[in-house]
Order: sequence, then C-alpha cells, then structure tokens
Amino acid sequence: MKQTKMTTVDEYILQFPVEVQAILQTLRKSVKDISPEAEEKMSYQMPTYYLKGNLVHFAAYKNHIGFYPTPAGIDAFKDELSDYKSAKGSVQFPIDKPIPFELIKRIVEFRVSEMNGDAVKNKE
Repeated sequence: MKQTKMTTVDEYILQFPVEVQAILQTLRKSVKDISPEAEEKMSYQMPTYYLKGNLVHFAAYKNHIGFYPTPAGIDAFKDELSDYKSAKGSVQFPIDKPIPFELIKRIVEFRVSEMNGDAVKNKE
C-alpha cells in the first residue's frame, strides 16, 4: 500500500482507506494519550514515537496493523498477545477484527516505564 515516501504521520495515514485511517488515528491517539511527551515522527517509513529512543512504531498493511513495541514490549505481554501473530519485536492485529486498544495502551505504558528506567514485568 505504501507507494511514496511519507514525511509526516498525517500523510502516512491519509494514504489508506477511510476505515483503516480510523484505526490508525485511534492507535495514534492511544499512544499520544499515554505518552504526550513522545516525539511523533516517521522512521522506517512508519509512524514512530520517540522518547529517549524509539518507543513504538506502527504500520498498516493489506490485512493487518503491525505494532512494534520492541522485543521487551512483546515479551512482557506475551500471554495477552498469544492470539495474534507475533515475532520478536512485533505483533499483527488483523484489520477485520477489533483492535485491542486498551492492551496497546498498557504496552505503551510499559514501554514508557522501560524508557524511564523503571519498568517491571506485566503481572496482570
């Protein structure tokens, strides 16, 4: 879906169908609500949030939303992410199913804590 180099998150989001734009805007808001101080930028041609380093990235694909909270972010929530296809530092949320925004917010909270040096493993 990504054809041209995007320089802003707004440009990135606008290239997708309206229903995908809504998901991406909600995901963006979820990250910004948890970490308003994080810098929003494009990196690796994906929306990226930077707080003393890369906090999280996300991207839209034909059939899923990729969310990239680093290996620690995946590992800390591996039980809750077990229903989704994942890899060392990423997880895929199918576009045709509800996106777990509350879980995403908790992962971002974990990553913020980790970036601030006070993360503890998720025990919920």
